[in-house]
Amino acid sequence: MYKALICCRAGMGSSMLLKIKVDQVISENDFKIKTEHGNLDSLIGFNGDLVIMMEDLMDELKDKVPYAIGIRNIMDKEEIKQKLKKFIAANSK
Repeated sequence: MYKALICCRAGMGSSMLLKIKVDQVISENDFKIKTEHGNLDSLIGFNGDLVIMMEDLMDELKDKVPYAIGIRNIMDKEEIKQKLKKFIAANSK
């Protein structure tokens, strides 16, 4: 089981909506990923496998986390699915 943090700057709006969509994609595809929600401060002490965020944060965080996924369109479940599949393929346990 992979552990993912879904975050944005404040942890209030976009990341919560993103978590809902990611959880839907995970459930629909039976991906072995457990998500948690937070803001950028949640990265301190995070020891999971994956960070999912809006694409505009990627440049700031991609080298500070084990694996990062930037989502361009929160509502695009196909984008989320393809990026999660790529993560799973690259990190098969």
